[in-house]
Amino acid sequence: MTDYDRARKVMVDNQLRTAGITDRRLLAAMGEVPRERFVPEVRRGLAYIDDAIPVGGARKLGAPAPFAKLVQLAEIDGTDHVLDLGCGTGYSAMVLGRLGASVVAVESEPALAAEARFTLGAVGAANVTVVDGPLETAGKSKAPYDVIVIEGVVEQVADALFAQLKPEGRLVALVAERGRPAVAHLFARSGKGIASRAVFDAQLPPLAPRQDDRFVF
Repeated sequence: MTDYDRARKVMVDNQLRTAGITDRRLLAAMGEVPRERFVPEVRRGLAYIDDAIPVGGARKLGAPAPFAKLVQLAEIDGTDHVLDLGCGTGYSAMVLGRLGASVVAVESEPALAAEARFTLGAVGAANVTVVDGPLETAGKSKAPYDVIVIEGVVEQVADALFAQLKPEGRLVALVAERGRPAVAHLFARSGKGIASRAVFDAQLPPLAPRQDDRFVF
């Protein structure tokens, strides 16, 4: 067992389980995905800390526990087609790929998208497709989705994303009005429109894409 393997096990036991993560598939995925491969080499020793890690540009890799809580909220099934928004260097997309059938990972910073594409290919994430472009529209051609996961705090969720959900599809996001704590929301599409439910307080880095997106925090 390598030092990274031990750090990954400690993360699962001391950060995820204690935060209420009970989904066995999610625990297994995060216990296997090499998080250290998705952070800059000089920061690999910090890959499993309980904090966000800068990965380039405006992006940070969020702490493991709040990310896991958000993903658990989505209840991803093995047949689900998933949209991952703000994938950074690709860690989130690989985790989601272990849970769903296929993942479209969108990143608005081209350099990070290229890095995600390279790393995901190197670690064998064959069911993940990386797309660079505006977060709310770049994955539209591969819609509709069973699940959409927004990888960072936003002030609101664009209507254009709800339109990309399948009937009964789910979208999870951390939403925070200016000056207020972020709250995890579960949105579900039905024949009557979009229903939303605030579930728990949490914190991930704010999503900070290009200014032409509607996610600026």
